[in-house]
Amino acid sequence: MADEGKDIEKLYEYGERLNESKDKSQQNVEDYENIIKAAKSNSVKARQLAAQLIPRFFKFFPDLSVSAVDAHLDLCEAEELGIRVQAIRGLPLFCKDTPEHLSKIVDILAQLLTAEENVERDAVHKALLSLLRQDVKASLTALFKHIESVDEPITDENLRERTLIFIKDKVFPLKAELLKPQEQMERHITDLIKKSLQDVTGAEFEMFMNFLKSLSLFGEKAPPERVQELIEIIEGQADLDIQFNVSDVDHFDRLISCLFMAIPFFMQGASNSKFLTYLNKHIFPIFDELPEERKVGLLKNLAECSPYTAPQDARLIFPSVVQILKKYMPRRKTAEEMNFTYVECLLFTFHHIASKAPNASNSLCGYKIVTGQPSDRLGEDFSEQYKDFTERLSCVEELAKATMKKLTQGMAEHNKAMSTAKSDEEKASIKTQKQNATTGLRTCNNILAMTQPLHSKSPSFIGDKRINLSWMEVVKPSQPTATSAGGKRPANMNNGSNTYANKKGRGGGGMQNQLLNRAFEGLPQGGRSGSRGGRGRGRGRQGRGRGYW
Repeated sequence: MADEGKDIEKLYEYGERLNESKDKSQQNVEDYENIIKAAKSNSVKARQLAAQLIPRFFKFFPDLSVSAVDAHLDLCEAEELGIRVQAIRGLPLFCKDTPEHLSKIVDILAQLLTAEENVERDAVHKALLSLLRQDVKASLTALFKHIESVDEPITDENLRERTLIFIKDKVFPLKAELLKPQEQMERHITDLIKKSLQDVTGAEFEMFMNFLKSLSLFGEKAPPERVQELIEIIEGQADLDIQFNVSDVDHFDRLISCLFMAIPFFMQGASNSKFLTYLNKHIFPIFDELPEERKVGLLKNLAECSPYTAPQDARLIFPSVVQILKKYMPRRKTAEEMNFTYVECLLFTFHHIASKAPNASNSLCGYKIVTGQPSDRLGEDFSEQYKDFTERLSCVEELAKATMKKLTQGMAEHNKAMSTAKSDEEKASIKTQKQNATTGLRTCNNILAMTQPLHSKSPSFIGDKRINLSWMEVVKPSQPTATSAGGKRPANMNNGSNTYANKKGRGGGGMQNQLLNRAFEGLPQGGRSGSRGGRGRGRGRQGRGRGYW
C-alpha cells in the first residue's frame, strides 16, 4: 500500500509539473515517459490516473506518440472495468489538438463497440459522438469501414453488427446536428452508404434506404435526378443485370422486395421501365414455374406499380399480362377453383397498361380501338380473340357473383357465431374469418367493376383511381400516400417474406445473431413473397445471406 501511495503521489507530481511548465516538450519529457510507464503499474489507482494523464498531455510530446497510444490501448483492454472506462473516456483527447489521429482513434473506438458491459459501451458511444461532432466526415468514413470494405473482407461479424447498431441508434437520429454543412455531408454519407450496399442484409438495406429518404438531399423538393438515384440504388440491389434462375428463390425474393420498395418513387415520377423490362424478359415466361406463394407477391407489386407505367413499357408487357390473365380466367366453369386475388391483380394491371397503350389490346383481345396508328391493325380479323376473352370475362363474373353470395351468407353466420362465442380465442377466430370474408367481398366487387367495361368492342379502360385494391386501406383524398392509386398498405399488414440471402451470402433470417435481430425489429415489412433465409447465391463469393423483409 505504501508503494502504491508513492506511485500515485509521483504521478500527481508529474502532472503538476507538466501543467506548470511552459515548454513541456523540452523540460518534461521524462515526466511524460514516467506517466506512460505507469500504465503497466500493478496499482489499479495508478493505472486509472495514467489513463487520465496520458491523453491530457499527449499533444506536447509527438516523439512519444506511438508509445503513449500503445500504453493507453493497453489500459483500454485492462481486466478492471474502471480502468477500461477511464481509458475509453480519454481517447477523444488524443484528437483534440492533433486531428491527424482522429480516424485511427475512431477505428479503435469502433472495435470497442463489442464491449459487453453497458457502462463501458456507453463510454464508447459518448467518445464516438464526441469525435463525430469534431470531424463528422473523417469519423463517418472510419466507422463505415467496419460495415463494408471494398479492399478488405469483413472478418468480425459481431463488430460489423455493433457498428451498424451504433450508426442506426446514435448517428442517424442526430443527422440534423451532425451533417453540417448539410448538402456536403448528406452527399458524403450517401456515398458511404452506397458503397456499403454491396453486401447487406435485407433489414440493413431497408434501414439505409429509409435513412436516405429522410435526407433533405432526397426530400420532397428533390429534383427528378435525385429520385432516380434512389431508384438506381434499388435496381442495383435487385440484380436486374443478371440472368434469372428459377431455382434461385433468394434472387426472386430480393427482386420482388425491391420492386415493392420502389413503388413510392414511381409515384414521384421515377421510371419503372428497368423493372418491367426484366420481369417481361426473365420472369413472365417462367411464371408457371414459380412457387404459388411467390406468385401473389409478384402480382400484387405489379398491380401497384402499373399506374406509373410509360406507354412504351405498357406496350412491351401487354402480351405477357394478357397471357397470364387468360390462364387464370377460365373460359368455362370447372371443378378447379379460380384464384380471385390473381385475377384482381391482373385485371387491375390490364386496365392501367391498356389505358397507356389502348390499341395494343386489339390484336390480343379482339377490340376495335382506333388511334389512327398502323398498330391499330383494324383490317385484321381478331374476332376469335374477342370471343375467347369475353367468354372468360363472363365466366369470371359468374364465379365472382356466386362467391359473393356465399361470403355474404357466411358473414351472417359469423355474426351469429360471434354473439354466442364464449372464449377470447373463439372470438378472435371468428373475427379473422369476418375480416377474410370482407376482403373477399372487396376482391369480388373489384373484379366485377373491372370486367364489366371490357365486354364492349371499344372499351374504356380504368386508368384512374376508381379501383382501390382489396388489400389496400382506403385513404381520404387529402391524405398523402406512398402507395398505389387510391389506397395505402395497412401498417399491420404482413407483406410476406422478410428474409432472403444477399448477393454475397451474408447470413439472413435465423442465421444472424439475436443482437442484430433486436436492433432492426419493428422495421416496416416489404415485398410479399414467401419467407426464406439462407446464405449465398452461388456466385462463389463469401458474404452475407440477406434475410430480407
